[in-house]
Amino acid sequence: MITSKCKICRRLGVKLFLKGERCLSPKCEITKKPYPPGMRGKRRKAPLSEYGKELREKQKLKNWYNLREAQFKKYVKEILRKRSRVEDAGSLLIKKLEMRLDNVVFRLGFASSRIQARQFVLHGHFLVNDKIVKIPSHEVKKDDKINIKPNSAKKTAFKNFSTLLKKHQPPSWLELNKEKLEGKVIDSPKLEEVVPPAEISSIFEYYSR
Repeated sequence: MITSKCKICRRLGVKLFLKGERCLSPKCEITKKPYPPGMRGKRRKAPLSEYGKELREKQKLKNWYNLREAQFKKYVKEILRKRSRVEDAGSLLIKKLEMRLDNVVFRLGFASSRIQARQFVLHGHFLVNDKIVKIPSHEVKKDDKINIKPNSAKKTAFKNFSTLLKKHQPPSWLELNKEKLEGKVIDSPKLEEVVPPAEISSIFEYYSR
């Protein structure tokens, strides 16, 4: 079944891993149909304008992090106000987005997608430094500890996590204790390691208009 999330990937021409494990399987819609959805999807399209290219790059990163337009725009505008050098802007933006609690839960392997991670956080399944945090946009900091709430660990959604995490390798800026189902922020995320699916400079150009 084709979902709206699958159509987003096909429309933007890049796999954004919005459906978790399905995106890694042969069932992935963009793997089966690597062209935009609709009757005219296979036809040759006119080249995009500069504005169109910038819009597409913005849509890629916004959807990758599962953010609404207002949220994403707020992050970009904040960086545009603060940046000291153009080359630093991309790293600053990615650091902000990566340090969101829902993204950290996903990066630690506690959720199969950022969409699922957001739901888990909203339902109060995670603790940050032993306190329940239900805000997906909560910005974690170095030395923060993130773990599944003890009562939540017994729920069906988390029962097989110990087995699933055996194969999971978190990024270098996160530390994962697979037995305790506990993670820790040990450094800052690096743009080179994240490898976002979009051209960051185009996104800043889009919001600078």
